[in-house]
Amino acid sequence: MPTTRWKGSVVLPTSQPGTEHEQHRDHTAADSHDSIQVRGARENNLKGVSLDVPKRRLTVFTGVSGSGKSSLVFDTIAAESRRLIDETYTAFVQGFMPSLSRPDVDALRNLSAAIIVDQERMGANARSTVGTVTDAHTMLRIVFSRIGEPYVGGASAFSFNLAEGMCPECEGLGKASEIDVDALVDRELSLNEGAIKVPGFAVDSWMWQVMAGSGLYDPAVKLKDFTPGQWDDLLHKPPTKLKYGSNNFTYEGLVSRVRRSYLGKDRESMQPAARAFADRAITLARCPACDGTRLNEAARSAKVDGRTITECSAMQISDLAGFVRGIGDRTVGPVLDGLLSTLDSLVEIGLGYLSLDRESGTLSGGEAQRVKMVRHLNSSLTDVTYVFDEPTAGLHPHDIQRMNTLLLQLRDKGNTVLVVEHKPEMIAIADHVVDLGPGAGTDGGQVCFAGDLASLRASGTLTGRYLDHRVRLREQVRTPSGHLPIRNATLHNLKGVDVDLPLGVLTVVTGVAGSGKSSLIHGHVAGLEGVVVADQSPIRGSRRSNPATYTGLLDPVRTAFAKANGVKPALFSANSAGACPACKGIGLIYTDLVMMAGVASVCEKCEGKRFTPEVLTYTLRGRNISEVLAMPVAEARDFFTTGQARTILDRLAAVGLGYLGLGQPLTTLSGGERQRLKLAINMARNGTTYVLDEPTTGLHLADVDQLLALLDRLVDDGNSVIVIEHHQAVMAHADWIVDLGPGAGHDGGQVVFSGTPGELVATGTSLTAVHLRDYVSRP
Repeated sequence: MPTTRWKGSVVLPTSQPGTEHEQHRDHTAADSHDSIQVRGARENNLKGVSLDVPKRRLTVFTGVSGSGKSSLVFDTIAAESRRLIDETYTAFVQGFMPSLSRPDVDALRNLSAAIIVDQERMGANARSTVGTVTDAHTMLRIVFSRIGEPYVGGASAFSFNLAEGMCPECEGLGKASEIDVDALVDRELSLNEGAIKVPGFAVDSWMWQVMAGSGLYDPAVKLKDFTPGQWDDLLHKPPTKLKYGSNNFTYEGLVSRVRRSYLGKDRESMQPAARAFADRAITLARCPACDGTRLNEAARSAKVDGRTITECSAMQISDLAGFVRGIGDRTVGPVLDGLLSTLDSLVEIGLGYLSLDRESGTLSGGEAQRVKMVRHLNSSLTDVTYVFDEPTAGLHPHDIQRMNTLLLQLRDKGNTVLVVEHKPEMIAIADHVVDLGPGAGTDGGQVCFAGDLASLRASGTLTGRYLDHRVRLREQVRTPSGHLPIRNATLHNLKGVDVDLPLGVLTVVTGVAGSGKSSLIHGHVAGLEGVVVADQSPIRGSRRSNPATYTGLLDPVRTAFAKANGVKPALFSANSAGACPACKGIGLIYTDLVMMAGVASVCEKCEGKRFTPEVLTYTLRGRNISEVLAMPVAEARDFFTTGQARTILDRLAAVGLGYLGLGQPLTTLSGGERQRLKLAINMARNGTTYVLDEPTTGLHLADVDQLLALLDRLVDDGNSVIVIEHHQAVMAHADWIVDLGPGAGHDGGQVVFSGTPGELVATGTSLTAVHLRDYVSRP
């Protein structure tokens, strides 16, 4: 096949005119009118990347973690598309919008509007559910308002987010708050002795003085000796004007104040001390008035074909689709058709096990991405650029085929589909593949290959070599040192599961999405003593938190800088004395918007260096603190060759994070990177049971081999490793497999196999067995 060479050793296959199918699959990127032209991209680690991405085709971007895939696709192409769209608004409107900086690129041509469908979770808004974010609940409300009996009212009468429909007791949240009084006060102490444990009420603080000087009780008397009236005044007195000394002030009971100050706030935005207090003192229980359904009595009374709207919302989506299909009243035919289309799309995308009343904040990153995708499947828009971030995350091999079909449908409607992905099953359907590398961080940022699948296989790049790589079954599985018995597990969809998890070996728990894997392991293993969970959930901390602060690496680094310069260590903390006052040590100025995603711009005062000019004059072996925090882990290992710093850096490198910047904000890490970071800080323990949740997420095929070597090392050091995983390479490498299913939701929740991978391949009949058998049998 003839080729055209471009800057950066990019190989762009060209094709001769042929059949329509051949022209569709082998479309050349050289046609300037039908390609997104990128010239000189230098965002993050990109090294002047220039390439053409074919429009109205499906292009998969591959490469090791940190090679520059996201920098090219999200931070360059998608970011510039968004910026250009914002520029179409009038200057007046733009004045109310964040100012988006232009990506570091010489030229970008032929862009179309970009829609990003990523794995960012949908936030913790308790009023947001699968039904509300997909509009399925809105359509269901219309159906009940038209044909529900008895007649209750319009669609708003069935909304838990509007006054007409919400439960008056919980205001549509479905949960009632309960405050633990003993977390607020110590009954054995007096106010003078510090009985109040609420943040901000320390002895002699203003808030404490208001309480102690109220005259409602004696601050020297122990709380346990208060009269019932005094106890009520302390905890529940409504806001009341009182006089303290010469000042008038408003007194309010502790419970009332805590309820007002904490219940309406997102806990993730609280200061650490306040968040810890809220977690300890305030619990949410099912609302007794509406039994957690969120709706008032009237809304719960109307029925369609014998079902209430709360019963419909609680049904598994696959079952709800069947129910809606059976509604015979065609006066609401168009609404039923729209609702059924959405429900069928959710089933088709592998989310049929969810329910419409499931809070969106509880969805995994992969589930959230697939829910977002449903919004676009039935869209009338064409010639749009859709950008996906590893859409196979959380998908069993059985479900990946359905995802492939949906991506091809988007493409065939005339859209450009850009996918960042590692799985060979998805690379196989690409019209065009762009492989970045050759390494990660400073060793990446170049296009190693661009072309079709056949050419990639013959290219000799790391991705090309590993496309057909297979991990073989173990010749000899390890012998367990004991067993962890689980009996009668019934969390969520588990159906009284009894299973013995072997200890001292590598155990893989698998099954289709929604089969009960997480319910079994996180619900019945994670809380046990001696168990370390490294999952993909967000790491609590502020925007200043980074790998250096999270792992404790910053402490020896600060000490080294302080010793070398004869100054105090606090100067070298972006959270302390040395922080830039303008950005408070973050290096970025964040613009948080209610109706749009927040935007970060580089701090103009410190130019993103995070520290004051004085601090940057102090150096350690020729580098200032900002330059050290900008180092990737691999470079820092050469800079810190001994001591505690080197030990921590070695662990980060061992989990495949050598490309990660020491000062990179934790909020920018992917779920897979967060998980490996958590694993790194716990690696020093032996005799531990490690629980990992899909650790291959975000890993290149070549990196999976390194992960398997790390898991082997943990087991060989005397630990037990339990991995929730879909990747066949990890299954094949396991000593033991527990397979759940046979399906998802109420069709799952059972152990369909427990034994060695060899036994599963030889005798198994489950979906996992079928796909693993196919995997290990390929040459």
